[in-house]
Amino acid sequence: MQADCVAVALGAAQDLPADSGSTIAHIRMRRAERLFQLVQLIRGRRLSTAVFLAERLEVSTRSVYRDVADLQAQGVPIEGEAGVGYRMRSGYDLPPLMFTKTEAQALLAAVRIAQPRLDPTLAAGAEAALSKILSVLPAAARAAAESLALYAPPVAFDAPMRERLELLRVAAEQRHKVEFTYVDLREQRSERRVRPLGCFYWGAVWTLAAWCELRVGFRSFRIDRIGQLRVLDERFRDEPGKTLADLLRAVEATPDRPGASAERGQS
Repeated sequence: MQADCVAVALGAAQDLPADSGSTIAHIRMRRAERLFQLVQLIRGRRLSTAVFLAERLEVSTRSVYRDVADLQAQGVPIEGEAGVGYRMRSGYDLPPLMFTKTEAQALLAAVRIAQPRLDPTLAAGAEAALSKILSVLPAAARAAAESLALYAPPVAFDAPMRERLELLRVAAEQRHKVEFTYVDLREQRSERRVRPLGCFYWGAVWTLAAWCELRVGFRSFRIDRIGQLRVLDERFRDEPGKTLADLLRAVEATPDRPGASAERGQS
């Protein structure tokens, strides 16, 4: 029922006289597309101001107020008011999204590039998601996507390395500390206990960004040089000076990039 509200609103946007030729048709299509984009923008954020929406849609705030009022009148559950901001009531869904040929190609390109570089679970999820998207595309968009002349040859990530990548990614998401053996580029071996913060891909290697309890500081570890790995039951909480945001701020303040110290064997 809610999805029908958007269809009605879009139909109302197209209820303009057709006897004015291509100019009216163009305006009608732009209005329908703008209403759909407006719904998408509001759905994607906790609160969207009219100024933000106007900038994204390249229209005036007055147009945003009018469009929101039209959508609300057709039953789209947008909450809020002018001068405060808008949000979509929870539980609201749209019918399956349609993509342009270029958008479909971009999705396929992203999956082709990412899939051989991801851990097994995410790689399988990327393939499944792409299959679902392709299955609902119009024939022309699907044909354009599948004819994309862009490929990403497999990289030399062996199965154990990709399994470690998944363990570390999940540990970072669930805030579990980990222990592992590490051999740096100078072939020096050490035992580490860290707070995993995130995994970073550099085009040739994956690195783990972490707060290292041995070094009492941020360190990056090449995942292909991590040996025996154990995810601990012990969890950690974000503490000032030990978070990923703190690490990224530190990186921005220095010429080095995350992972550089690991690649030099200085972790």
